[in-house]
Amino acid sequence: MKPSISEAEAQVMELLWQRAPQSADDIAAALAGQQDWQLATIKTLLNRLLNKGAIAADKDGRRYLYRPLLAREDWVGSQSISLLDRLFGGQLAPLVAQFSSQRKLSAADRAALRKLLDQQDHE
Repeated sequence: MKPSISEAEAQVMELLWQRAPQSADDIAAALAGQQDWQLATIKTLLNRLLNKGAIAADKDGRRYLYRPLLAREDWVGSQSISLLDRLFGGQLAPLVAQFSSQRKLSAADRAALRKLLDQQDHE
């Protein structure tokens, strides 16, 4: 089972998925323009992610370098399934209907959906 990652932890994970390894200072610097978090907050989030098994820490002199153990694709997949289960009873059609009622599907979106359906028909 994939670890449950909070929205704040996901911001740290996104940085590690983009580039790893990184130190807590590297992560704090990267988030400085987006979040008003102190270094202690970053370290708390990193410790939570370590405890969940989502990242690993390697000693580098007096600091630690963090790298993801959880692949972004795996996390996105589990988040997608969780959303579908929680909000739409595991049914995809009501999700697409809800989305399309809020935002018109572009021609490219419709073509991509048709292609997915065609692929499913041939599997």
